[in-house]
Amino acid sequence: MNSPLYSQEEREAMGLVNCSKIYVAKSQYGLGVFAHNPIKSGEIIETGLMVRLINTDGNENPHLFTWSDDRQVWASGSGCLPYYNHTSGEPNMKKIGDLQADTMVVVALKDIKKDEELVSQYYSASWRKCFADLK
Repeated sequence: MNSPLYSQEEREAMGLVNCSKIYVAKSQYGLGVFAHNPIKSGEIIETGLMVRLINTDGNENPHLFTWSDDRQVWASGSGCLPYYNHTSGEPNMKKIGDLQADTMVVVALKDIKKDEELVSQYYSASWRKCFADLK
């Protein structure tokens, strides 16, 4: 998934890893990511790096990411990336992964209030074993 919003150069100018607008705290789902201050729709929330893993089965670990179109490669994310929770309702953010550059950008889908939890819909929720309780 290439980012249609920002070029690689623009993401690097923002910082390869930047999670200064958010924090991790307890949520109704365990741990979650929350906004330090209000965030506007379309604004970048976080930029992060991905580390590809070998000899790992992400079907068993909810803190890993599907990192290939064929669902065979798994990666861990920097910063707060592992702590965004899934919603079955309307998400307020989306993750945009660049599989070639091993980067991820998190973007607000709507205005987010200070201390509001940031949630998305997991791409792999329908087929990963570790997300069976989300169905």
